[in-house]
Amino acid sequence: MEKTEKPFWDHLEELRSRLMNCLYVLLVTSCVGYFFRTPILAFLKAPLFAALPPDKQHLYFTGLFESFFNHLQISMLAGVFIGSPFFVYQIWAFVGPGLHGHEKRLATPFVVAGTLFFLAGAAFAYYLVLPVGFKFFLEFGQPMDVPMITVKEYFAVLFRLLLLFGASFELPVILVLLAKLGIVNHALLVAHRRTAVIAITLVSALFAPPDVMSMLMMMAPLYVFFEGALFVIGLMEKKKASRTVV
Repeated sequence: MEKTEKPFWDHLEELRSRLMNCLYVLLVTSCVGYFFRTPILAFLKAPLFAALPPDKQHLYFTGLFESFFNHLQISMLAGVFIGSPFFVYQIWAFVGPGLHGHEKRLATPFVVAGTLFFLAGAAFAYYLVLPVGFKFFLEFGQPMDVPMITVKEYFAVLFRLLLLFGASFELPVILVLLAKLGIVNHALLVAHRRTAVIAITLVSALFAPPDVMSMLMMMAPLYVFFEGALFVIGLMEKKKASRTVV
């Protein structure tokens, strides 16, 4: 039975409907996040406070509404994580009908792998990179310079680094997916290994905290992931070649 394509306006209507469903769910999950905002905030502040003396474990706000809006932002981000299975399902339900059979089979494992690697990157930043970086920068210039960190400044840095490391850990997932789709192959990636190392170094220098240790802590896993992706892609090609011969 042939698939009948939907008219363009029907696609827009379906997209609008799914976006509205996501917004409704986000509203509910953000309310749940707001209820648990106190332990969430304590968890997010822990890497900084661990590097500060007990009598200086405070964040300051310089605007009247700064702390209030920060609580709302934290609640919404928690809502995104709580509702993420529903949001992923909505994306899949919208895109899935337009995919070919083999592409549909790739979607679920790569969505799962992408989510796990993103969370692993954020956890790597939280538990390893942030404590080292905060300790270095808080001790730099003391005792003449005394830190007075604001709510806005801290959470801006925190979110940027968590998102950055989460996104950078997607590298092996993206490479393997591109190989599965036939866009890249093992020989091409090996030929451009030096370019990849330069690119990893530049990205780490530009986006990691400006100290050598944090830069190296970003470069190391990215290079390991690149080599790991090369190994996996090589195995995939050997397996495919063996099936072709048989």
